[in-house]
Amino acid sequence: MIQVTRKDSKESTENLLRRFTRKVQQAGVITTAKSSQYFEKPLSKRDRREKAIIRRERKSIKIKRIKLGGK
Repeated sequence: MIQVTRKDSKESTENLLRRFTRKVQQAGVITTAKSSQYFEKPLSKRDRREKAIIRRERKSIKIKRIKLGGK
């Protein structure tokens, strides 16, 4: 568990909260929680890579269409 204590008595709660959120992001707590939110069938590394490549290609095509003025 991540804990943050005040550096001195004058430290504001905003600074304390900012330091806490930074530590949580660096620890990767949010990403692991989001990834385990839904059940995902186990895929092989090869399948995962192929799907990622397809996603990137589709995204680039979509961005090109938007730049050209289409949907």
